[in-house]
Amino acid sequence: MNNYVRVGNLQVASVFLEFVNTKALPGTGLDSGQFWANFESLIEELAPENKSLLLRRTEIQNQLNDWHKSHKENFSFLNYKAFLEQINYLEPKVEDFEISTENVDNEIVLQAGPQLVVPVNNARYAINAANARWGSLYDALYGTDAIGDDGGAEQGKSYNPVRGERVIAYGKQFLDETVPLQDASHKEVVKYAIVNQELVALLTNGNGTNLKDPNKFVGYQGTPENPETILLKNNGLHFEIKIDHFHPIGASDKAGVKDIILEAALTTIMDFEDSVAAVDAEDKVEVYSNWLGLMKGDLTASFQKGEKMITRTLNQDRTYKSVTGNSLILPGRSLLFVRNVGHLMTNNAVLYHNGQEIPEGILDGVVTGIISKHDLLGTGTFKNSKKGSVYIVKPKMHGSAEVAFANKLFDCIEDLLDLEKNTLKIGVMDEERRTSLNLKNCIYQVRDRVVFINTGFLDRTGDEIHTSMEAGAMIRKNEMKSSTWLQAYESSNVVIGVRSGLPGRAQIGKGMWAMPDLMADMLVQKSGHLKAGANTAWVPSPTAATLHALHYHQINVSEVQAGLGSRNDNLIDSILEFPVSQNKNWSDTEIQEELDNNAQGILGYVVRWVEHGVGCSKVPDINNVGLMEDRATLRISSQHMANWLHHGICTADQVLETLKRMAKVVDLQNADDPNYRPMATNYENSVAFQAACELVFEGRFQPSGYTEPILHRSRIEAKMKKSRINE
Repeated sequence: MNNYVRVGNLQVASVFLEFVNTKALPGTGLDSGQFWANFESLIEELAPENKSLLLRRTEIQNQLNDWHKSHKENFSFLNYKAFLEQINYLEPKVEDFEISTENVDNEIVLQAGPQLVVPVNNARYAINAANARWGSLYDALYGTDAIGDDGGAEQGKSYNPVRGERVIAYGKQFLDETVPLQDASHKEVVKYAIVNQELVALLTNGNGTNLKDPNKFVGYQGTPENPETILLKNNGLHFEIKIDHFHPIGASDKAGVKDIILEAALTTIMDFEDSVAAVDAEDKVEVYSNWLGLMKGDLTASFQKGEKMITRTLNQDRTYKSVTGNSLILPGRSLLFVRNVGHLMTNNAVLYHNGQEIPEGILDGVVTGIISKHDLLGTGTFKNSKKGSVYIVKPKMHGSAEVAFANKLFDCIEDLLDLEKNTLKIGVMDEERRTSLNLKNCIYQVRDRVVFINTGFLDRTGDEIHTSMEAGAMIRKNEMKSSTWLQAYESSNVVIGVRSGLPGRAQIGKGMWAMPDLMADMLVQKSGHLKAGANTAWVPSPTAATLHALHYHQINVSEVQAGLGSRNDNLIDSILEFPVSQNKNWSDTEIQEELDNNAQGILGYVVRWVEHGVGCSKVPDINNVGLMEDRATLRISSQHMANWLHHGICTADQVLETLKRMAKVVDLQNADDPNYRPMATNYENSVAFQAACELVFEGRFQPSGYTEPILHRSRIEAKMKKSRINE
């Protein structure tokens, strides 16, 4: 599907070559001829090492499988742990240290708040996410289940004043809790004004009062007598009280408050990986083009909404008058990270020795660096990093040797692109078992550039199942969250991060809220991430970011982290407690329920990935609850079914019957989509259905249980099939 051009000893897909030479490189000060020659040298040096690390993964997994098989009847935890040390699965720990990362933006080192993750190949979503730095609390409450719909407060096609009043009451309560007045409630305020550089609230009884903590008022828009916007700050996060007596909402409020705008998604990860289906040079150019648009600030997205054509662009910064009357400027956009792919996959955008595909992680790192240089040089409309750094999240690394390789890759890219050492910062995803157990060593390998560690419990669960595949039948999927290993892993990550000196220099993050329609539940549960010591946690939408920001006003994460540094938890033994079921006394009904749930989730996601190239989507589960699915959730479901099949909990015929029956359910759930191709009408010829089957029946043999090899191959097949039909 690609035409190639020889550049030195490389074969470069013409669409990719044109993008690099005509769009990415111009303005960076890099000569194209010299770049390609140096890039070839980098590939020659690093590709063999990349391959060697992958072979080591396979070697270790084979050793684990053999050990479990030979010790099924005489398992000893002490012997198991000694074996892991013997094969260097458990590494000798490095001496205590603290990271020394420098030139890190305030959104990472000084502020705590939500983090969005968004597929960068969707320009509209990418712009929305970048603009989610600020969000309307009133809209987030009114448009979700965060407030109840009882008592006549249900949503409808037209504005419901009962629901509106409930939203306003929630907002006033937020103000009372976050920026309380000295001797009154914000519900009693009829006017806000700035007098002698302080915020004054005039009350219904005619008296005036001030904030209990005057320092929480930091600026305003409008005039002191009649401010249009009041800017406040709590726990490092800003928010605005918006005043407009002529606005429909403001007119119904005694003080004219029409909205409360929260600083929400401080940081956003623009994802090249799990939420994106990019399988060839053409797809990669689409991904890179949007990242370039973000770095230059000129990315736009147009779409039809009703009878209007809407065009989205990146937001401008926000300007206020400070308390002292000077100009105060705050960012209008999220600080952007970019998540590259891991070490596993290759891509046909560039071929080297005998037509071998280049390691995709190397490709991502280099092109990410080229594009981000536009931000470093200030050639675009906006600045992403004010400190001159590029923030790259690196996923799916196994142990410290792989993290060290990523560090070496970043060193080489900096040399290639003429960047200062450690300009490229790294976010280390702690989502593989060998990394969890050796996290201190992993952080040590990138101690001069690390800005982020994050628990990715979804991928981590998939790796847990695959790593211990031969140990026995796993517990049911919904029991995983309460399992010993997972609780220990989540806790260990934060403690090791704190002890390694991340607070004040880097983020300690937690994983995704996967149910975007269940915001009331998120408000109840996701505060647990902050209480555990995480100063950021992932959310699936701008609305979720706005609501999750409430938690950071309620909890001061820096105080939580300060209390963790003295803990001496050694959680290795608990992390090693693999989640094998001890009884297996499931009824036939329970077994079938588990199979149905897994199969439906697999098919609902795979059909979009393979047939439509959608890497992340809200997929209705078997109970029609919308769940955000990506490759990590697919990895869990497919590995779980493969595990139960391997240990005889179910049969191959039962699994196939389940997949076929669930294909009909998924077809019905997608019946309103005119572009959807049903699977159940022809199982044999459905590329998506066959891919789903392969993920389960061949799941034991997939590298680390990853889904990418099968998905990529199937997506390329589906694209070729569609191309032939259109010819």
